[in-house]
Amino acid sequence: MLICAALTATIIAPAQAGPTGDTLVDVANATMAKVSVPELIDPNGQPQLSQPDADAPETAPEETIATPQPAIDRSQDLPSMVAQMRSSEAGTRELECLATGVYFESKSEPLAGQLAVGQVIANRAQSGGRFPSTYCGVLFQRGQFSFVHGHSLPSVPRASRQWQTAVAIAKIVDQNLKESVVGNALFFHARYVSPGWRLKRVASIGNHIFFR
Repeated sequence: MLICAALTATIIAPAQAGPTGDTLVDVANATMAKVSVPELIDPNGQPQLSQPDADAPETAPEETIATPQPAIDRSQDLPSMVAQMRSSEAGTRELECLATGVYFESKSEPLAGQLAVGQVIANRAQSGGRFPSTYCGVLFQRGQFSFVHGHSLPSVPRASRQWQTAVAIAKIVDQNLKESVVGNALFFHARYVSPGWRLKRVASIGNHIFFR
């Protein structure tokens, strides 16, 4: 009898340790609480994005603040404007073409001469059908620029000061920031050649003569 009483006390003791009035649950009929586990991998083994909680407060996305570009003072002289706008990257394909034309045709010319060459390329693109309507089209027009071969631009030394100056000149021409003395000229040639053109001579700058 003492052994049976001891065994009975051992089995009942844990239940009596809880608060008075608690109902015991039959272990055989008990169910485990379900724990929600996000499915990050689908049956095929591919990662999935977890779904946002509908009740969670929305967080505003972080705004990307663009670095403001310095304003260009149109009253500056050409050298100051070029110094402010020098860059190794033109930014767009069209400006790349314009800068390439300026570089190969006039990189050793004074800034006014480089501006004039860029202006001629821009004038052709804006001529209303007489020439192609883009800077790249003007450059790739057959027989117009000797440095162009095929349908790709020649490589340029982007770290060089001359290329970066050509990029600045291209941006100045494209944005009409500085007026060139050649006005609406559409042609130019080096002083050492005499093509015999029956055109109106507009200006002579550095090693080039400009015509309309």
